Amino acid sequence: RAVSAGWRVWVVTRGQRPLPDRVTAIVADRKETTAFDNGIASAMESARIDRFDLVAECIGYDPQDAAQDVAVLRDRARQLLFVSTDFVFDPAHRTFPQGESSEHYLSDGYGGKKRLCEQELMNADCGDMAWTVVRPCHIYGPGSLLGCLPEHGRDKGLLQRLRDGQALRLVGGGHFLQQPILARDLADLILGVAGRADLHGRIFQAAGPDIVESVIYYRIIADILGVDLQVEEVPVDAFLAENPGAAPFLCHRIYDLSALREAGLPVPATPLTTGLVEQVAAIEAM
Repeated sequence: RAVSAGWRVWVVTRGQRPLPDRVTAIVADRKETTAFDNGIASAMESARIDRFDLVAECIGYDPQDAAQDVAVLRDRARQLLFVSTDFVFDPAHRTFPQGESSEHYLSDGYGGKKRLCEQELMNADCGDMAWTVVRPCHIYGPGSLLGCLPEHGRDKGLLQRLRDGQALRLVGGGHFLQQPILARDLADLILGVAGRADLHGRIFQAAGPDIVESVIYYRIIADILGVDLQVEEVPVDAFLAENPGAAPFLCHRIYDLSALREAGLPVPATPLTTGLVEQVAAIEAM
């Protein structure tokens, strides 16, 4: 999306997957701190640029990653966009719809670490670099696997299971509400932050336009394939007893997007059915 919008684009990569045309690779592993710093410095020198306009941090999972972003980028980027997650919220204390603020955040696991990343930015001296955080919910679309709920989250074999008439084992029967966001819409939201220094220190929920039960997500996919959806309900309490880390999946995940609108940012608008048609087609074409 950045390339098509006319941006010059660099991607930090370990070099294990091909990149799109007109994208320049900065080959480095962020866990190798010196190589990461040197790779970015070398790329900037080669391109003869003083600062990146926007850095989108999509692989920051630990507070050390956020601290590294500040240390390496504060004098090299005008803006940092950090991709967090809706899993930062304690699932037992959500509001409906959930806004950006809460008195109840997770302190451990994936969501807890993402919250620590947010706090790292809040407490850091970022110099002249502005930072903004987005918290997407379930991200879907071409390039990723289908499935939004245990036991069929990111299920590589989902399409074949549906074609074979297998019952999907969905925790709680799939009756938890979700608001999936298409990857393309999320990319456009990220790019919409560029040049908006007034958004420094802001955190935004990022979700799609449709609020549906998780089972409806799977029913849409079955309809695209022209098959019936069979569901076997997995009891919530029993599943949580064996998989306590899955709690952030097993709650209603619906969000107040008014802050996006009020800030004049691109509000995700692609209907869920439209995005799933694209994703199924992309998987079928592989």
